[in-house]
Amino acid sequence: MTVDYLIELFSKLFDSPFISFILAVSIAGIPLFILMALNATVAVYVERKVSAFMMDRIGPMGQGPGLHAGPWGVLQTIADAIKLLIKEDTIPSSADKLLFKVAPFIIFIGAFLGIAVLPFSSVIQVVDINIGVFYIIAVGSVGVHGIVMAGWASNNKWSLYGAMRSAAQIISYEIPAGLSIIIPIMMTGTMNLQSMIEFQSGSIWGILPNWIIFNNPFSFLAFFIFFISAVAETNRTPFDIPEAESELVAGWMTEYSGFRWAVFFLSEYANMFVVSGLAAAGFLGGWLSPIPGLFNSPIWGLFWFFSKIIFLIFVMMWFRWTFPRLRVDQLMHVCWKVFIPIAMLNIFGV
Repeated sequence: MTVDYLIELFSKLFDSPFISFILAVSIAGIPLFILMALNATVAVYVERKVSAFMMDRIGPMGQGPGLHAGPWGVLQTIADAIKLLIKEDTIPSSADKLLFKVAPFIIFIGAFLGIAVLPFSSVIQVVDINIGVFYIIAVGSVGVHGIVMAGWASNNKWSLYGAMRSAAQIISYEIPAGLSIIIPIMMTGTMNLQSMIEFQSGSIWGILPNWIIFNNPFSFLAFFIFFISAVAETNRTPFDIPEAESELVAGWMTEYSGFRWAVFFLSEYANMFVVSGLAAAGFLGGWLSPIPGLFNSPIWGLFWFFSKIIFLIFVMMWFRWTFPRLRVDQLMHVCWKVFIPIAMLNIFGV
């Protein structure tokens, strides 16, 4: 695994374990940050094109030669990202300036740390820990503190309303998501993501892959409860009540602009990547091939894992232009009176 290998390598070059550890973590973290940036850039472009297709329009277009020209508009998203990075950063005069500045980076840290334990293939993983599932759920909860901090520090009533809505929503939907991810833990007997994926090798009746989603009716239902709860935790439509434009302007992000607003955006797409990766590892066989016994090399594993994540992110985008936004009471009703009882029933069933 990457960090362990780097620490062992640097320990041979430096006498200080502290220096070896810092260098290993820093070098392993750079590819993760690049992955986050590329994920956000590509996902924004794809979402704009998917949205345009569903609305029977072209979407972002560009000027000049190459792929940027005409209906493709490939560089338009990159141009928007550069604009955000160089845009003037404004802070309201009545805001709590320290908390206002820190909040975006707390949300970013939660998303960034989650990616570190995702098993991209059988040999590619930044760090492999025996409580990988618990770790992702734990660091994913850190973002709630940043959201509440951003809403309160902005000293704006729309921001505060959005932050309170988001905190209530995320904390609520963490319960059915956590109860549902217990199903793979019970079936595999481990919280280690690599071991969980290895358990799903083989086939069912020689036809279906031995993925947990296909193992029994309860695990099949648990996957959908987990995935829909994950959509709610990432504040995606139809659960985007904290950012409801017609009610709260932009929710807890209303007073943010420029680079700090871009960090929020980056973190949202990173959270989509993390929850999709956890769903893929826990229920869809992770880096295992959908064809039992074929195409299971580490390179193919990388392809399968990213393919499953991309598909799940596409479904999230699909939801956005398919379902209307829920009311707050409907949102809480679905969580507490529908998802949690079914999730508990699934545990007893398994």
